[in-house]
Amino acid sequence: MMGGRALRLLLSLSLLLLSVPVLAHAKLGTEKWCAQQIFSRKDSRIEEQLQGMSLPEKVGQMLIAQIEPHTINTQHKEYQLLSRQVQEGKVGGIMLLKGDALTAATYINHFQSIAPHPLLISSDMERGVAMRLSGATEFPPNMAVAATQDPELAEEMAEAIAEEATMIGMQQNYAPTVDLNINPLNPVINTRSFGDSVPQTIAMSNAIIKGLQSNGIIATAKHFPGHGDVSVDSHFLLPVLQADRTQLDAYELQPFRAAIERGVISVMVGHLAVPKLTGSMEPASLSKLIVTDLLRKELGFQGLIITDALNMKALYNGQNVAEISVKAVQAGNDLLLFSPDPELTHSAVVKAVEKGEIAMEQIDNSVRRILQAKAWLEIERRKTADLKQVKREVSPPTHQHLSRRIASRAITLVSDTNHALPLKPSEEILNILVQDKINNETGKEYIRQLDKFYTVNHIRINPGTDSLTYANATELAKTAKAVLVTSYSQSLSSSGALKLSAQQQQFIHSLVGIVPKESPLILLSLGTPYIINYFPEISSYLCTYSPTEDCEELAVEVLRGALKPRGVLPVSLQGHSR
Repeated sequence: MMGGRALRLLLSLSLLLLSVPVLAHAKLGTEKWCAQQIFSRKDSRIEEQLQGMSLPEKVGQMLIAQIEPHTINTQHKEYQLLSRQVQEGKVGGIMLLKGDALTAATYINHFQSIAPHPLLISSDMERGVAMRLSGATEFPPNMAVAATQDPELAEEMAEAIAEEATMIGMQQNYAPTVDLNINPLNPVINTRSFGDSVPQTIAMSNAIIKGLQSNGIIATAKHFPGHGDVSVDSHFLLPVLQADRTQLDAYELQPFRAAIERGVISVMVGHLAVPKLTGSMEPASLSKLIVTDLLRKELGFQGLIITDALNMKALYNGQNVAEISVKAVQAGNDLLLFSPDPELTHSAVVKAVEKGEIAMEQIDNSVRRILQAKAWLEIERRKTADLKQVKREVSPPTHQHLSRRIASRAITLVSDTNHALPLKPSEEILNILVQDKINNETGKEYIRQLDKFYTVNHIRINPGTDSLTYANATELAKTAKAVLVTSYSQSLSSSGALKLSAQQQQFIHSLVGIVPKESPLILLSLGTPYIINYFPEISSYLCTYSPTEDCEELAVEVLRGALKPRGVLPVSLQGHSR
């Protein structure tokens, strides 16, 4: 009998073969925004610029520092430190962390004005600019986009993200995530993926690449060679991908191959071990076998290779900045992201070149690619943001409507064997809000929407819930005309375990025996779809993939029959196939 992974591989390969004729006629890689065009162009001005740079300047181009643009305070220690590093040419780009759009644009204008060479400004915008900067548009996660089964919506979303990012002054998005989330216990990828289907992931990620790059934003396929089949979070521990080369070729590498063929400009390498490929537990991001031999040479990727953040605990132990920085360059990475100490990284790489541990030719090749990308971006022409425009237009109504349209198309009725939906207007509905964090603000809009149409008792079950509340919930469940279990759990813990406490899980399991048989019992996930794997006895299951207010409102529309759920599950669950 074939295992689950083998069946998925067979299905993915079959669907992929069916899609080959379409891809063959598409003439991929010929557009001006494709890596094949950008990095094959000879430009004497770039060569002159490269030759005019000192070694410290060249190494500076390879470093992407970071800042949180919260408040405009020129006396802030981090602001002053980064300003000095930028002025001295020790960083070639900046990644924006959490902050707000207007402050970010103000920061960018400042840093670009003092930089000896144009800076590459980037951020993690998988779900839109609002994933990092408030004030911009928040879009549903990749898995929700995949549930629509509409690549045109994905492309529209990417175009909107590109417009907002450009307005603020950014040029690179660390998206799309092309990892195939084959492991339900994956704590870090989860709804960030387009699912576990190769053809669907390729269709959606290629649409994102086109939408971003055709609108002047570098797309970044991540996390090479595939972060989907692991069960620990690389922010905390080193994940291990146990796939051998045959499995990698048939599955994990397929979306990366397609992204490269499509013309993606950048690929991010993950901090995960692939022992059956490398023969060791060396992280992929530090492995020459993976970065140079596989990605650069064998797959023929011509663009920018960037590490995942160097501060992640899968790599960084608090004392090894110099070591991991040098190894990352030796492996073949062009850009080093988020060093815990950019100046130490800079000096370590410069010294390694001077000592002959890194060839100057390799540095020149990396910096040439960086300059080619910056030339294509025309940063000199577009490096200053119009602050009035950012304040006025960074999240236009058209983008907000698009986000809601995607959310509406994504809602998935995974199962409803007892025909519990739609819920009839009746009294004594019990809504149990299940949270893995203590936050009484969670679900306020959802509660308000439910109360518009039903008479509802609302009870919160979180890690701090006392025995009296559990007893009260049990008594209410015994007489309720319908029971909603509304989960706000977004992902698993860093070790791949369900974040809900044992008491929370035990209570949810008990509901099947408590709720009257004639009363509907429905599980609604405003987050990860995998939660149903832990409660398979609940036969009615609805998933939005996201906890935004749009999703809360749309979920209520489905519950009352005003909206037909059209989403298609992008992953396989226990007892529920795609």
